[in-house]
Amino acid sequence: MNPLAVLMPGFEGTTLPDWVEERLRDGLAGVCLFATNVQSPDQVRTLTSAIYAANPHAVVTIDEEGGDVTRLYQASGSPFPGNALLGRLDDESLTAAVGGQVGRELADVGVGMTLAPDADVNSTALNPIIGTRSFGADASTVARHTAAWVRGVEAAGVAACAKHFPGHGSTVQDSHLDLPRIDVEMRTLKERELPPFAAAIAAGAQAIMSSHIVVPVLDADLPATFSRPILRDLLREGMGFTGVVVSDALDMAGASAGRGIPAAAVAALHGGCDLLCIGTANTGEQMDAIAATIADAVAAGQVDAAELRAAAQRVANLGARLARARNDQGVPREFQRGVVPGVTPALVARAFEVSDDARRACAQHRPITLVRIETAPSIAVGASPWGPFAVPGVRAGVTATPESNAAEVAGAVTAGSLAVVIGRDNHRHGVARPVVDALLVNHSVVVVDMGWPDPDAGLADIATFGASRLAGEALLDLVGW
Repeated sequence: MNPLAVLMPGFEGTTLPDWVEERLRDGLAGVCLFATNVQSPDQVRTLTSAIYAANPHAVVTIDEEGGDVTRLYQASGSPFPGNALLGRLDDESLTAAVGGQVGRELADVGVGMTLAPDADVNSTALNPIIGTRSFGADASTVARHTAAWVRGVEAAGVAACAKHFPGHGSTVQDSHLDLPRIDVEMRTLKERELPPFAAAIAAGAQAIMSSHIVVPVLDADLPATFSRPILRDLLREGMGFTGVVVSDALDMAGASAGRGIPAAAVAALHGGCDLLCIGTANTGEQMDAIAATIADAVAAGQVDAAELRAAAQRVANLGARLARARNDQGVPREFQRGVVPGVTPALVARAFEVSDDARRACAQHRPITLVRIETAPSIAVGASPWGPFAVPGVRAGVTATPESNAAEVAGAVTAGSLAVVIGRDNHRHGVARPVVDALLVNHSVVVVDMGWPDPDAGLADIATFGASRLAGEALLDLVGW
């Protein structure tokens, strides 16, 4: 059994490295593309063509959620609403249309699977990694829109991979950096976390991604990615999922901290993962070390050879289906990139939460100073233009960072103007409150949260529930920019 048949590394650059091409020819399962691999549609198309020339059944994957987390539009900001806004608009046909557009754009450049939709129920405003990537805080809403997004993207011939099983929405830690726990009762898990994944399966999602979180009610010791009770007993046997289980990236601390990626790969295969997402800037030497460790684990009985063959077969079947979809697609029909008919800034603005005071302040048509609260993005989002600052020609009048002096920021705002303070997850960052308080001394202020707001924090006169470029355009229209 070739261990390469279950590995999916990432790499740096916009062309196919020799080490990846060689291992694709030797049976490497696929590759995961990231922002550093994307320059233009033509370039991505050339890259994926080179991948398929080396392995026609390679599973080419990308993390394109169609919102704050975007790889196709990392350099410019996403033109799509994002999940939280779609959930608030609550039009399943609209959600399916967005998923379909994402699918068409991916199919057009040769990408076969997207690591989306995010099926987590964001049940706490303190969640540092899910937030607006979720369709909402209500399991029923998230389930309906997860299914709609899956149907849309799958109809375009691109596989959906719903994540992060069995649910990352109630965590207050980021599994990129820690190993979160979800201490819930089984009833809560069944009623809140699992319905969106059941809906994704019923809608035809070809893959489910595991999470690096511990759920003690299911497995007191191991994160879901390594857990047989979670992946084999619950997902496979209990929920009837027969598709490909994809691990979240094994270079994340929640998986490999203290053990290393090769040992994490062995644990993930034993737990029930089929396709191992390794990470971003991987190397040929890493792949060889991981493959050798897997082979040794099989020889030692730590990984069952029959289970490994079954995992590789599921991945191969997925690769074959995606190859057929590409062949059946033929020459893609013409479409306009980044556009979903009917999805306009005015429509998106209907999903915003806007206080009466904010509406009155914006209706006074006075000069506006945009005050940008700039904090580090989550690792999932990465460095990308966001909100109104992704709109060409729009610049902040003043930018505040955690190192800024609040009084100096307030002093730089034009006298008599409306200070529109714009941040993401304002309640989770210490910079927002001092800046707002300093501004209130001499200015009229409207505070905008383009993340997932805490209603008790008082830092969201306008809550946009997403920071895509489209959401930014809607915000500019609302405030009268």
